[in-house]
Amino acid sequence: MAQLVGGALLSAFLQVLFDRMASREFVDFLRGQKPSDELLYKLKNVLLSVGEVLEDAEDKQVTNSSVKTWLDELKDAVYDAEDVLDEIATKALQNKLDAEFGANIASKVRNCIHTSLFFKKIEVRIKGVLGRLENLASQQNVMGLVQASTVRRKASERLPTTCLVEDSEICGRNDDVDEIINNLLSDGASDNKIGVIAIVGMGGMGKTTLAQLVYNDNSIQKHFDLVAWVCVSEEFDMFKVTKTILEAVTSLTSDIQDLNRLQLQLKEKLMGKKFLLVLDDVWNRNYTDLEILSHPFKYGAQGSRIIVTTRDLGVASVMSTFPIHHLKELQEEDCWELFARHAFHDANSYMHSDFEELGRQIVEKCKGLPLAIKLIGALLRDKVDVSEWDKVLNSEIWSLSNEILPALRLSYKHLPSYIKRCFAYCSIFPKDYAFKKDQLVLLWMAEGLLHETENKTMEEIGDDCFVTLVSRSLFQKSIEDEFNFMMHDLINDLAKFLSGEFTFRLEVDISHRIVNKTRHVSYAKDMYENFQKFKALQEATQLRTFFALESSTCCFYTTKKLLRDLLPMLSCLRVVSLSNNWEMLELPESIGKMTQLSYLDISHTLLIERLPDSLCKLYNLQTLKLSHCGALETLPRDMHKLVNLRHLDLTETPIIEIPIHMGKLKCLQTLTMFVVSKRTGSSIRELGKLANLRGALSILDLENVESLTDAQGACLTNKRNLKELALNWTAGSNTEISESQRDVLNGLQPYRNLKSLTINYYMGGGFPTWVGNPSFSNVTSIHLRYCKYCCSLPALGQLPSLQNLSIVGFDGIVVVGEELYGSTGSYYIKSFGALKVLKFEQMLNWEKWISFGAENEGAFHRLEELYIRKCSKLMGDLPIHLPSLGILEIMDCPKMLASLPRAPAICQLKLKLTNCNEDILRELPIHVKKKLTIGGFDAVDMSNIFSHMSIPVGGLPSALKTLEINNCKKLGLPTNLYYSCLEVLKLFGCDSLQSIPMDLFLNVKDLKIQSCMNLESLTIAEQHQHDLVALLSLTIEECPNFGSFPRGGLHATNLGKLQIHYCESLRLLPDKMYMLLPSLTQFFIFRCTNIETLPEGGLPSSLNFIDIWNCEKLVESRMEWNLQNLAYLRYLNIRGGSEDVVSFPEKGLLPTNLIILDICGFPNLTLFDKKGFENLTSLKYLKIYDCPKLDCMLEEVLQHLTSLSVLRISCCPLMKRRWKRRKGKEWRRLLAHIPYKIVDDELIE
Repeated sequence: MAQLVGGALLSAFLQVLFDRMASREFVDFLRGQKPSDELLYKLKNVLLSVGEVLEDAEDKQVTNSSVKTWLDELKDAVYDAEDVLDEIATKALQNKLDAEFGANIASKVRNCIHTSLFFKKIEVRIKGVLGRLENLASQQNVMGLVQASTVRRKASERLPTTCLVEDSEICGRNDDVDEIINNLLSDGASDNKIGVIAIVGMGGMGKTTLAQLVYNDNSIQKHFDLVAWVCVSEEFDMFKVTKTILEAVTSLTSDIQDLNRLQLQLKEKLMGKKFLLVLDDVWNRNYTDLEILSHPFKYGAQGSRIIVTTRDLGVASVMSTFPIHHLKELQEEDCWELFARHAFHDANSYMHSDFEELGRQIVEKCKGLPLAIKLIGALLRDKVDVSEWDKVLNSEIWSLSNEILPALRLSYKHLPSYIKRCFAYCSIFPKDYAFKKDQLVLLWMAEGLLHETENKTMEEIGDDCFVTLVSRSLFQKSIEDEFNFMMHDLINDLAKFLSGEFTFRLEVDISHRIVNKTRHVSYAKDMYENFQKFKALQEATQLRTFFALESSTCCFYTTKKLLRDLLPMLSCLRVVSLSNNWEMLELPESIGKMTQLSYLDISHTLLIERLPDSLCKLYNLQTLKLSHCGALETLPRDMHKLVNLRHLDLTETPIIEIPIHMGKLKCLQTLTMFVVSKRTGSSIRELGKLANLRGALSILDLENVESLTDAQGACLTNKRNLKELALNWTAGSNTEISESQRDVLNGLQPYRNLKSLTINYYMGGGFPTWVGNPSFSNVTSIHLRYCKYCCSLPALGQLPSLQNLSIVGFDGIVVVGEELYGSTGSYYIKSFGALKVLKFEQMLNWEKWISFGAENEGAFHRLEELYIRKCSKLMGDLPIHLPSLGILEIMDCPKMLASLPRAPAICQLKLKLTNCNEDILRELPIHVKKKLTIGGFDAVDMSNIFSHMSIPVGGLPSALKTLEINNCKKLGLPTNLYYSCLEVLKLFGCDSLQSIPMDLFLNVKDLKIQSCMNLESLTIAEQHQHDLVALLSLTIEECPNFGSFPRGGLHATNLGKLQIHYCESLRLLPDKMYMLLPSLTQFFIFRCTNIETLPEGGLPSSLNFIDIWNCEKLVESRMEWNLQNLAYLRYLNIRGGSEDVVSFPEKGLLPTNLIILDICGFPNLTLFDKKGFENLTSLKYLKIYDCPKLDCMLEEVLQHLTSLSVLRISCCPLMKRRWKRRKGKEWRRLLAHIPYKIVDDELIE
């Protein structure tokens, strides 16, 4: 079959169907069902017939809309055929499992009847699909489609490249040119190898242009004896490529017809000459082919170079000897310059015009791709009417113009057919969406796009597919997160073009609509979701994917109709993702009707307490994600019936018992949590039956394991792909300290491939020797916590890859010394050679850390972070010399007398040493580069804090940016120092401070003052009152005696955020805020009970966010706030109003531009003033909370607020009673324009 259909996308569909029909289970189930068997034979033949022309059809669909329509109809029919076959396979599996799990006689009789009825229905459906396919097959000749074997290979859609380039048309590549030229001219490949530089990037990124610029550079032309340019392109013919290279080198036509003679002549021409050869657009990654091609090159002189341009990272990896040059998108201004050169005859004459405004928006859509920018610019060059530019900006051209399409489609065209299908599926992701490899592989698997082989699992094949798509530049790593991937916008367009109307992205594909053909739907979560959002899904009766895109938005309320009524109707669903639905209370019993479901994600649903038993009827389920389900404690009893389950994620879900017989899930690869039961649940021996477990595993309640033999029954030593292991005993369990505990831990020894080990609440007296054995050479992190009976630590110092170690709550440890380092004598100098992070915490009896050697040379030499917290008896000694240490934190160690380590690389230092003497202060490093936090020096006179430190004359270390001082009751701030380096200053609990002179801190951007009980004022010298331009954020919190700001106001022209919390003595806000704080956008004032009015002139017009809490006197003067003057105000929150407020809001109080309004805590509010709401035409969100006497006809007040989308009422009992009484009546009609109405956490529909 693969030979017949070549690389066409649909061929992967057909191959799946043929494999399904040939499977033993399928054949056995159909045995004796003659009509169905014959129909399926006809179905296979007609599929073979259309399969022969697929490759030709796929090529022609781009230019022939009739062929594309034919292909879409064919794909729709094939989808339906696949649904029928999957239903047959599911029925076969169900019958098999019924027999296996011992169905009674009555059940067998019912099953026999159901099977008979099932086949009658199936035959009708097969006939329908067969008729459609036969009709489509009859149209092949009319369409002019021919078999793959008779199709002449089309010439490359891309014209051959040459070395010529117009320099004036190139923008933004100077750095790339310089880097490559430096490599070409360097002696980097000084051995006998030819230096090869590979330029990699997606189609249209400008790889060829970059190579042309380098090739034509004068210094390059002079440096090399020979230079030659060869366009290799997609079809790699060894003879043809070699001949082209020879002709390029000699500038003569060759008539040699033998590869050997060609290579000999090329060798002769290159012998002893320093040459530069550009091989443009290489696709072949076959190492043997490339090695043969390169034989003649080895005879060139030292310093010869080859430049290879390719989209395929695999080609680059095979050929490159220099670091691969990844070509990135152009920067914004370079994009604009390139566009202007192509779109304008005279770019300068169009600057600052409507053309520039539209042009920049158009350029933004090109997302830095030079080819797209040039083509769109050329398209607009002769359009002299602004309206024509506007049409282009908003047109369908962004759904792939035919000019851009070929440049991108080449990367896709060379993919194997099954990877083409995987790529097209990615059209469910909107532009700029970041996705993770592991999740996408599971989605591919659920959709049936991956199939196991003898040597590889579906997951491994999926990994290979993903790597291929990355190497072909169709996927690229996210800049923000190395574990995320993205598609360039135009690649995303290509995927959407390929999937067509079979994929729909809710609220993204606004120019299209959901149709019966739609199989895959994705959607972005909103905080509130009603049925209207999903109503269109009723059209997509054959839907396979319902996927909630990951985002920072959590959904608080989802319509019950979605789960209860809509999704169960969609019986073809393979993927259902409902993650981050915080208020979802249950998964309905009807979930069991989705018999094709392979992927179910309800992670981060905080209120679900149980799962329906019907879940265990989903025999096709492969992935079940239940992580972070905060109320879920049990799993359904019959989980063992989910025989295809491969991934069960229970991370951070408080499961208290695992059902019995879990060992029957032979396919299971991911089981993040296993709870050992003493009686009714699973014993630890069930783990031993799960031979394929991989990834992370946390075993809980290990106190229920009684012996070494039981522990060994888990067979952890056989689980080679287990990477992370957490072994947990229950905190506070009654297990007595005994040797059996050590035996249990010994029996749980994992395979040596482990990377992370965590042991919590272990009750043994010591650790077995495998913990810390150097044979665990891949271990990078170990966390040992609350092993309170252990009197010694395991020998961890000789683990060669250990980077992160934390030891917490070891009550029995008095001395840390040689046993931790893993050896005695001089050899332990090499201990912890890779360690980067070390934490000791809550070591209640730890007194001494025995270091080693005068300078501990060679030990901890890579340590970057050291944390010692709550070690109340620790006195010394710390390691002396830590050359790589960047972060040092010592907290709540009151007896610490040791010297601080010498750490030249220190950038963050945090000390909290209650009752410690001032000697430690003298040891503070003066070269802290970023952040210094000190606190708890209650017994030390800190009236001149820096007199205790050896600091540079005149000021703080110039690199110090952040200073935090906590609970230094006798703190003083010397005025003779320069603090100009500081950007962040935080003062907590410094009770001696009465006034803070702000002119000391003129460069501080963020100033926070908290719990300084005697602070009375902020001051600033008159000559500096205009110098607070650096200040961006000011917070004063819990300072009960604070009463005044600088006289004349705060001249902080760039202050954006002002927070004043719990300052009961404060009566006046800063003077002239409206004038002196022109950049203020956020203003928070909480429980400042004596503030009666706003300052004269009101608040700055720049404000867009105001939050007022429990300021009763201020609320009483609300009509003097002049909020109407705040043109940018979007959010207003008033909480804790005066007891005198009975009606709210008064007419003219609220600005018309408000979007969000919170009204909370008005104890005597009884009604809303309709006139106060009538002009709020922009209001979208209204929250009414804790107004116990409110009882009004809210529908009359709000019916004119046409923009209101969310109305949320909580803790207003009279309003709730009124609405319940009137439910379904007039208020429904009058408030129908508000999509989301929530009353006490109930979504009213």
